[in-house]
Amino acid sequence: MQIDRRTFSSSLLAGAVTALAPGAARAAIAAPSRSRNVVLVHGLYADGSSWSEVIPHLLAHGLNVTAVQQPLTTLPDAVAACQRVLARQDGPTILAAHSFGGAVATEAGMAPNVSALVYVAARAPDAGENFPDLAKGFPSTPASAGVVFDGDEGRLGKESFLRDFAPDLPRSKAEVLYAVQWPFNKALMAGRPQQAAWRTKPSYYAVSTQDRVINPDLQRFMAKRIKAETIELPASHVSLLSHPRAIANLIIKAAAEH
Repeated sequence: MQIDRRTFSSSLLAGAVTALAPGAARAAIAAPSRSRNVVLVHGLYADGSSWSEVIPHLLAHGLNVTAVQQPLTTLPDAVAACQRVLARQDGPTILAAHSFGGAVATEAGMAPNVSALVYVAARAPDAGENFPDLAKGFPSTPASAGVVFDGDEGRLGKESFLRDFAPDLPRSKAEVLYAVQWPFNKALMAGRPQQAAWRTKPSYYAVSTQDRVINPDLQRFMAKRIKAETIELPASHVSLLSHPRAIANLIIKAAAEH
């Protein structure tokens, strides 16, 4: 029996546990939000349910939240999907992205209602920049060797997924995340953003210091280059699941300030 991925993601979110990793939380931000909407963009090896631990915190703060289900076919397709969701928002909107989703947000963030960008262990390329070329300036990460292809469709193998993508999650939770992994097309990796919203929009960045997917020093380089307000978390690539309150508070802070 096949299960519709949107239905499954909704069910997963409904049962989300908002557990807090020790020492990762920051104090809840009481300031009223200037931006009432949040749009969340997932990355490779995942779908919208990867935000399931962050979303309850944002909803509890009174924010309107939408997680984009990226097609992961080409960058223009992914940007268009994000733009459609942004167009449905009523008023200023925070655009938050994880992993490869940062490339999507970098271009889609040019939408006039996007008030600020939040990057979570995410790519933050410049306009016309090839991210793999940028990454060559830093040591490669273990996950890069774990990608497997079936024709033009790529995914992260299970061993690498558990060891490199989500090593700081309980194995049972990491296996659920693996089960909803959404494959990507090779053409996606060739995409280059046509514009870079971070050049004109306020930006925030959450660095994962134990990341085995995107080199932490590369994350720090990008955060500094985009002049982002930056936090560092002792987390794997999936800080949005292992440190959800800290990620939620960074988004809430962006909403309160912009």
